[in-house]
Amino acid sequence: MPYKEREINKLYYTMGEVTAMFDVNASQIRFYEREFDIIQPKKNKKGNRLFTQNDISNLKIIFNLVKDKGYTLQGARDYIRSNKNEVKENQRVIDSLERLKKFLVEVRDSL
Repeated sequence: MPYKEREINKLYYTMGEVTAMFDVNASQIRFYEREFDIIQPKKNKKGNRLFTQNDISNLKIIFNLVKDKGYTLQGARDYIRSNKNEVKENQRVIDSLERLKKFLVEVRDSL
C-alpha cells in the first residue's frame, strides 16, 4: 500500500487562499462577512483578513445554502440561527462525501 500524505490544515488562511477555494471575488467574501455574523476573520496590523478553519466551514455552509439550495441572504441567516447544530452536522457530512468522491475519482483514474 503506497504512503498517503496527510492533508495539511493551516491555522489561518489569507483572503487570496479563501477566494481560490470558493472561486469567487474577494468582494463577495467581504460582503458575506458583513452580512453574516458567524464569519469573524482576524485582522493583522496591516488590516489583512486571516480566516480560521471555523470561518472556512461557516463560509461553506453559507455557500451551500445560498448557491446550491437557493436561499436568500435573509433566509440563510435565519436558517443558520435556528438550526446551527443541524447545519454544522450537514456540512460535515457534505465534506466527508466530497472527500469520498475525490478518492473514488482518483481510484477510477488510476485503473
